[in-house]
Amino acid sequence: MAEEFNRSKPHVNIGTIGHVDHGKTTLTAAILKVLSAH
Repeated sequence: MAEEFNRSKPHVNIGTIGHVDHGKTTLTAAILKVLSAH
């Protein structure tokens, strides 16, 4: 029998919508950099 999945680690899902070359990747990278510094 498979062991139970532990869901205690906090997580967040972020979706970005926009036209090509409008900074979605740059924005996502900046958000992840700030969040990882905590």
